Amino acid sequence: MSDDAVPRPALDPEHFVSLPRPLRVEVVDETTSTNALVVARAKAGEPEGLVIVTEHQTAGRGRLDRVWEAPRGASLTFSILLRPDVAPASWTWIPLLTGYALQAALADRVPEVTLKWPNDVMVGEHKLAGILVERVETDLGPAAVIGIGLNVNQTRDELPTEIATSLRIELEETFDRNPLLAQVLGSFRALLPLLDQPEVLRAAYTDVCATVGRTVDVHLPGGETVRGEVLDLDQYGALVLSTGDGTFTAHAGDVVHVRAAE
Repeated sequence: MSDDAVPRPALDPEHFVSLPRPLRVEVVDETTSTNALVVARAKAGEPEGLVIVTEHQTAGRGRLDRVWEAPRGASLTFSILLRPDVAPASWTWIPLLTGYALQAALADRVPEVTLKWPNDVMVGEHKLAGILVERVETDLGPAAVIGIGLNVNQTRDELPTEIATSLRIELEETFDRNPLLAQVLGSFRALLPLLDQPEVLRAAYTDVCATVGRTVDVHLPGGETVRGEVLDLDQYGALVLSTGDGTFTAHAGDVVHVRAAE
């Protein structure tokens, strides 16, 4: 069977009606950005737990406004609305928790799946998923809009870069995205209480983060680069590096790229 003939089942809202509350899934055929849709709903007073998933996202964004592209029906592109009742300092853990939940949901299928700090899910040196978290001020208090793009059924020719991969490529099979999305959302819901246990989350994340223990180049705004061995994450989820001059702490919001040192 040719790649073009491989069926890609549509997303079915009925598949998600039994998800644990407060999760509730809405499927849209096409949108510029699921994050934009959820941001608007958050500002309008939508309770947390809303998930919007689309068959085709035409103007998706990753971290630092990088483009996230996928053909129709080939990926899971969705956003989750969260209204975290946690200390402001714990907000930095939201993208890391999301990555950990993704990794946990996929590990049975892809044992090699790891995390690249701060917001990528990887298989080896190839990117399988990306995460973008936006803080939104609303009349009900601050909300987190968590955007996720997971490559599912893309062929090699359909991926935007050579460093990307998909579940289909890794496992040589085509997936029904409905149970896969339900599993990912169930993992997120089950692990969400870890936001109230940052030390537990820190240990769990570190255990599956391939960035820890590596020598990396941290690229900062303005062109500066800091090289060092990643020792750990600090209490806020920032990278702690050992450099030739001591230690350096890299916060996700202050970093352009983190790449393995050559």
